[in-house]
Amino acid sequence: MLALFKRDILLAVRSGGGFGLALAFFLILVMFVPFGIGPDRAVLARIAPGILWIGALLACLLSLDRVFQLDAEDGTLEALATSPIPLTGLVSAKAAAHWITTGLPLTLASAPLGYLLGLPSIGYVWLIASLGVGTVSLSFIGTFGAAITVGIKRGGLLLSLLVLPLYIPTLILGAHVVTRAVTGQNPTPSLALLCGLTLLTLALIPAAAAMALRANMR
Repeated sequence: MLALFKRDILLAVRSGGGFGLALAFFLILVMFVPFGIGPDRAVLARIAPGILWIGALLACLLSLDRVFQLDAEDGTLEALATSPIPLTGLVSAKAAAHWITTGLPLTLASAPLGYLLGLPSIGYVWLIASLGVGTVSLSFIGTFGAAITVGIKRGGLLLSLLVLPLYIPTLILGAHVVTRAVTGQNPTPSLALLCGLTLLTLALIPAAAAMALRANMR
């Protein structure tokens, strides 16, 4: 599993599909918001938590179709399925690699992008904390969607349609953490709920994605 994890990280870095594309999309989306909303700093600060979370969510979608598809096309996925690694371990390793190459860079980039939107300084720590926890859930849920669509050509659109409704609870809780922080309320209960949702995702998604992979490889 560790070797598979390292392999997927190296492939993502070399191809640029993990770091570069997601970060570029995140940056462009945040930079375009003032053009559409206007330069009013008060308005931008009020919508900043939602915009940053939506941007991170959409950026995570960009590389999901690559999680299993490339391995399925060259036969690597079938070889991995017959290896001593259980399919749940395979799913977990690939989801973790996706988070390292996509979710973690987006989390680290959120603070300077929050500054561009005028996010109050008190919200930075909570923004990073919520994204750090929430993007783990996004990567694992996205891996489940990738497992369902692995045998479908040009399944990127279908993958997005399957995954986006499952992302809604994470999006609501994540944005709510930052919103409560910047409005002077206690964000800890929302963050605790977000952590619980992520732990539930970690417990359920690997088994569900492994079942989807077995069905698609028959």
